[in-house]
This record gives sequence, structure tokens and C-alpha cells, in this order.
Amino acid sequence: MKSTDIWGIVAIAIFLVLTVIGFQLYFRLNPRKEFNHVKFITRVGIFAAMSTLLYIVDIFHFKLPFFPSFLEFHFDEIPAFICGFAYGPLAAFAVIAIKTIIKLPFTSTLCVGELGDIILSTIYVIPACLIYKKHRNLKGVAIGFAISTLVQIFAGMVLNVYMLIPFYMNVMGYPMEALLGMMQKVNPNITDVGWSYALWAVAPFNALKDAIVIVLTFLIYRSIHVLLRFDKPSNSEALNEESKEDKVQQ
Repeated sequence: MKSTDIWGIVAIAIFLVLTVIGFQLYFRLNPRKEFNHVKFITRVGIFAAMSTLLYIVDIFHFKLPFFPSFLEFHFDEIPAFICGFAYGPLAAFAVIAIKTIIKLPFTSTLCVGELGDIILSTIYVIPACLIYKKHRNLKGVAIGFAISTLVQIFAGMVLNVYMLIPFYMNVMGYPMEALLGMMQKVNPNITDVGWSYALWAVAPFNALKDAIVIVLTFLIYRSIHVLLRFDKPSNSEALNEESKEDKVQQ
């Protein structure tokens, strides 16, 4: 067995253990008698399947000529956003965790690329879902998306400078000159593989991707939010939900 395979198995095991511990801690610190595990699993499973397809299947990925070829657009965060807006931040994180776990056996980066993806997806999705949970109106949506986007863009720059690029050079064996050449081929303003790359490639790439995700998420969620009610609410709950959704549409 190759060392890369061993590291992949170890990474998967560690990730699974940490995920289980995380959920256990959450349920202990946030006990809710009305929590229904069957409904939670069903709802998360549906959106996790969609997110996994968008994350793994190459046909749903694309590149743009003005970004380095190793930066790919994929929109697996859209199902996580929709699930989080409908059922809460925990459901959104579960979607992100599941699609990452499924992707790990197919990793080509010793799971480091997937680690970076789950960090950035969590930073991007969860704050917006938390804010929307407290303010279920257009203002809450706008504030949530704005904060999440700014935080994710900055985190993406830091993650690339201090984790991803050093990993590709020192572990995967990509020469710095080769990486810099790929970057400068599409953007001559990039002068190094550090903050210049982060400023001229990573930041605009994430800004464009996040803008597309925001527009698609808003349009899809606004179109199907009524269909996401899997159980019939009581009269008082129905009136309350209608009031909240009316605010979103205004």
C-alpha cells in the first residue's frame, strides 16, 4: 500500500471521528426535545446527495481562461445554503461534512484540498445561515451573504498563502517556478506565489464564484421554499411562517 493511500485512510478516520464528536457535543450543549433524527437525516441526505454530485462529477465543474487552470468553479455550496436556510446551520454543516467524506477516497491531494474546501465552505455557508435564522427577511439574507462573502474571500487568501500553495510545493513536489509560470500566463500582475497570487487570482476568483452562488441560491430558495416544508405545521406555526416568508419576498 502506498504512503498516500495510508495517509488518505488516516485522514478519513480522523475526519469521521471529529465529525461524530462534533455532533455529540452539539446535541449535549443544545438539547432539544422536539428534534427529530429521522427528519434531520432525510432532509440532510437529500441535499448532501445533490451537493456531492456538484462536488465530485467533473461535468459540473468549469474553468475560466483568466484564472490559473487549477482554480475550478464548482457550486456544491448551493444545496448546503438552501438546506441551511430551510432547516438551520447544523443541517448545512452536515451537508458540507457528508459531501467531503464521500470525496475523500477519491482525493489526489492527500486530503489537503478537501480540507481547504470544507474550511472555506463552512466559513462561507454557516455565518449566513446563522444570521438568516435570527433575521428571516431580505435584510437578514443580504447581511448574511455580505459577511460570509467577505470572511470567505479573506480566509481563502490566507489559506492559499499559508497552507495550500506551500503544500503543493513542499509535499506534492510542484516547483515554485512552474506554479508561478502558470499564474503569470493568465495574469501578468502576479509576481509571486504568495500574497500577489492571493490578491490577483484567489480573491477575484472567490468573489466571482460567491456572487454566482448567491444569485443562484436566492433564486432557487425563493422558488422552492414552500416545498421544503416536509410536515404540515399547526395553524399558529403556519401563520408565523407565512409572515416570515412574506418578509423575505418583500
